[in-house]
Parts: sequence; C-alpha cells; structure tokens
Amino acid sequence: MSGKSFDLNIEKILENWEIRHAVREVIANALDEQLLTGTDQVKIEKCGDAWYIRDFGRGIKYTHLTQNENQEKLESPNVIGRFGIGLKDALATFERQGVLVQIKSKFGTIKTTKTVKHGFGDIVTLHALIEEPEDTEFVGTEFEMRGVEEIEMEAAKQLFLIFSTERVIDTTRFGQVISKKSGPGAIYINGVKVAEESNFLFSYNITLLNAAIKKAINRERSHVGRTAYADSIKKVLLGSTSNEVAEQLSADIAHFHEGTMHDELAWVDVQEHAVKILSTHGKVVMVTAEEAMRNPDMMDEVRNKGMRIITIPENLRAKIANGVDLNGNRLMDLAKFSEDYNESFVFDFVQVSDLTSSERLVFDAIPFIVKIFGGQPNRVKQIRISNTMRPDLMFSSQPVGCWDPSTESIVILRDQLESFSDFSGTLMHELVHAKTSCVDVSRDFETALTKLIGELCELIEATVKENELYEDRLTKLISKLIDPTAPTRLISDSSEKSNQNAEEIKAVKEQFDQRLQNVQSVLSKLQAEKSQSDQRLKDAQGLLAKLQESGTMEKKQSSMLVAELKMAQELLAKANTPIPQNLQKAWYRFW
Repeated sequence: MSGKSFDLNIEKILENWEIRHAVREVIANALDEQLLTGTDQVKIEKCGDAWYIRDFGRGIKYTHLTQNENQEKLESPNVIGRFGIGLKDALATFERQGVLVQIKSKFGTIKTTKTVKHGFGDIVTLHALIEEPEDTEFVGTEFEMRGVEEIEMEAAKQLFLIFSTERVIDTTRFGQVISKKSGPGAIYINGVKVAEESNFLFSYNITLLNAAIKKAINRERSHVGRTAYADSIKKVLLGSTSNEVAEQLSADIAHFHEGTMHDELAWVDVQEHAVKILSTHGKVVMVTAEEAMRNPDMMDEVRNKGMRIITIPENLRAKIANGVDLNGNRLMDLAKFSEDYNESFVFDFVQVSDLTSSERLVFDAIPFIVKIFGGQPNRVKQIRISNTMRPDLMFSSQPVGCWDPSTESIVILRDQLESFSDFSGTLMHELVHAKTSCVDVSRDFETALTKLIGELCELIEATVKENELYEDRLTKLISKLIDPTAPTRLISDSSEKSNQNAEEIKAVKEQFDQRLQNVQSVLSKLQAEKSQSDQRLKDAQGLLAKLQESGTMEKKQSSMLVAELKMAQELLAKANTPIPQNLQKAWYRFW
C-alpha cells in the first residue's frame, strides 16, 4: 500500500502538556464533529491495551492537518475548537510521551513519525504518514491510542462537562448553572473546563462567548482569568429563573454577617435577582438581621401567616425597596408586610351617640384641640373613635391612635377619652402624622413634633402673661375699692356738713352708688374673663403634661408653669372678697 508524508510544521512544542491534555484535544474534535453534523454520540472505549475515541461524522482528511484556523468552527458559536492547531499539538504531545497513534477514516489512515525535514538534512521534525483507507465505507473518525494509562484518560474526560458527574440545574441563553457537590467550582466554555474557582457556589458552562472570553481563550485552553468570564457568569445567574438556584443563593446570603458567602453573592445584582425568583415562586418576606431582632412580634406574625423569612444584607434591603418580582408584583419586605397587615385590619368604630357623658365631654373638645394645633389638615376628613386598634408590629407595641391615609381618617382608641390630656396628646400626635406624612421615629416627624411643642409653649406663655395682666388690673381695682380710709373720710365729711342741703347729700350718695355698681360690673366681667383664661390655661397645661410624658419638655419648665397657675388662682380668690362690714354699717348710720 502506497503512502505519502508531509511535515506537520509544529514550530512550538507545548512542553507542559501531559497525555491528558492531548487526549482532551482528540475528544474535543470528536464532540465538535458530533455537534456540527448532528450525528450519534461520541464513543470512548478500551480494547486490550488500546483506547479508541470515535465520532460518527464526516471523517477526517489529511488536509485538516494543514489548517491553522477552521473557518467552519469559527462560524459556529457552540463548538469547542477554533484554532485548527489543537490536533497537531496533541500529536506532538503523544509522540513526546511515547504514545502510538493511528487515525482512521474512509479517506485514509494517518500515523506519525519523526524524519528529516525536507531540504534540511540536520533537522528532524514530526511528519504525518498518510496511507490508503482500509474501509472506504467507514463512518466517522476513529483515534487508536496505545500507551495511555486509564488515569490519564479519566483525567481527560473530567475536563468535559458531558463526562462529569455534575448536574445542570438551569440553562439560560448565556450558559448553564451547574450543581457543585464539593471542592472548587468549574468554569466550562462550551463544555470544556478552562478554570476552577475555589469559592464559587456553583459551576458554570458559558455558551455565549463575548469578546473578552474569545480573547482570553488561548491555545492551551487553560489559565483563563476571572476577569474574562465574570461578566458572563453574572449574566447566566441573572438569566436564571430556577427556584433551586434562587434557594441556594438566598441560603448563602444568610451567611453574609459571618463573612462566609460565596463569591457570586458579592454581586448585589445577583442577590436581588435571587430574592426576586424566590418571591415569584413562593411566599417569602425579606428582612435584615437587625429588623428581625428589633421586630420579634412581626416575625411571629410572618410565620403565623405561613410565610418564610429570608435574611438579607442592608445594601440589598435598600436596593429592593419598592422593587417587584419576575411577575411584576411588589417584593415583600418588612414595610410591605406591615402595609398589607394594616390594610387587612378591621376597626370596631364607636358612634358618637354611643359615648358616655364623660367621654362626650372630652370628645367635644376636638375643635378646641384642632384650633390649638393650628387648624385641621386638609387631608383629614374625619376623626373617629374605635374600640380596637391595630397593633404596631414594627415597634412591638399597642398604639392608642393612628393616621389612616387610605380613609383619610384619624382613629383614636376609646380609652383615651377617659382623660382630656391623654386624648388631646394622642390627637395632636396623629395630626402631626397627617400633616407631615412622616412616620414615627423619623427625623421629619421629630422635627414637626418639636415645632408643635414650641408653639404650644408659646401659647401657654401668652396665656400666662394674659392672666398676669388680668390679675394686675384686678388687684389695683380691689385695692382702690377696699381703701380703709375711704369710708371714714366720707362719713366724717358727711357729719361736718350735716346742715347742707339734703339734695346735695343725696347726689353724693347716688354718685357713690353708681361708682360701686360700675366697679361691681367690671369685677364680674373680670371674673368671667379670668374663669375663661383659667380654663384655657388648664387645657394647655393638660396638653403640655401629655407631651412631658414623651420626655420632650423639661420638668423645671412644667414646675414653673404650675407655680404660676397657683399664684393666679390665689389672686382670683382675693378678688372674690366681699366689701367689709364697717363700710356697710357706715352707710346705714349716715341714712
């Protein structure tokens, strides 16, 4: 049988390649042919001391050994090979490692040998020997290799996803997410392992190659860095809709505070996508570790409703706020759960006609309280009383009032009507909520509440000054009325002038009576004004007492206010002193 040979022209020998790397190239070519032709699966088997790798494609020709690039493979995105020189590198490695190789197809049989390079008698290079085909009907290409240990063959096979024991969890347009039992994660490109990641949660098979990956894939198919494939892996994860993938990612997120998360979870976009998948497939609530600790009652309520708690880091909490899942539904964080809970609560409202007389007295003070507040905010349509109040799950407490934007109502618990100060303080609190739309324990709410306290203090101060003015006027008037010298002088003068005209004496009497009547009228008016002022002061003091319970006023200020009130009451008591009897008797003697 005649044959011919030609120089393989291998300029650079890959000295670091082992037999497994050469076998990998043979397997890769077989798998590419299977993919390109859609033929049966590749066979790898051992007979005696020889290993056989066979595909069922079109069959190899010796011209394939002359190519530097394979245009067909370059135009096919999912094949493994692209350089066209992998087979020659494999043949060189086999020759260097002492492995005998024979390649068989319907186009001929190819072997290798070292011989003198044509035209250079002192240079020996690797040549291919091409012989006539043994079987012109032979289907595909078969590699026969002698001198390959089983361990090398198994190592070569493990470089391919198809021969590994790893399971594909999900397939996306960018690639596949693969389960990882133990050890490092494998990075495959079109099914061939190119790298390992010691702290990856999954293994990955990238099937849509971007420019960075194409540039990074070298002749040796190894040492591909993370920078080349990181973006592709992120896209694979973001393209996944698998609940299994999301479950493993979310379970890993829970270890963020321990610092033991896998590297994929360093990407916040991946964290966000994981909770979106979980939210789409099941009833879950995302909370931070701090939220869980601060809201035990709400955590119990979440569990009571059959929902699962997913612990997430703070940066993810901020990112998913008001976000939606894959179906467009709002993600369930603690704020959304609280909103839903509040909306589902049913109040037991009390009609005004059903209030007791004492409750009605306090309830009827609403216009006065609203006036002190500065008027009813436009958004508040009604103020209602309820026998029940929805619990504040966020603060693990039982509120006594709430602003309900959905019904534009302020709702106050009925027991607050037992005390004017309690009721007015609660109403003021909820009026601030309604006016500012700020929540408790927020800077905006605290600022608004502080401003209201200042305005109340200003009102109380004005009331006290007004009382002091009334008291000063009243004291001066009383002093003038009860001057002890006035009756004596009047009687003495009257006695000395007893002989004067009776008409003049009568005129003096009428003038004094009119003066007394005028003073008594003014006194009655001042007493009425004083009574109103006392009531205003008492109401204002009740509001201040409610605010003091929240720790927002100094005790010293309260004590001074009470002292001023007592002083005003003492002065009023003096104002109620009757005219002395000696003055009355003098008049009787005069007449």
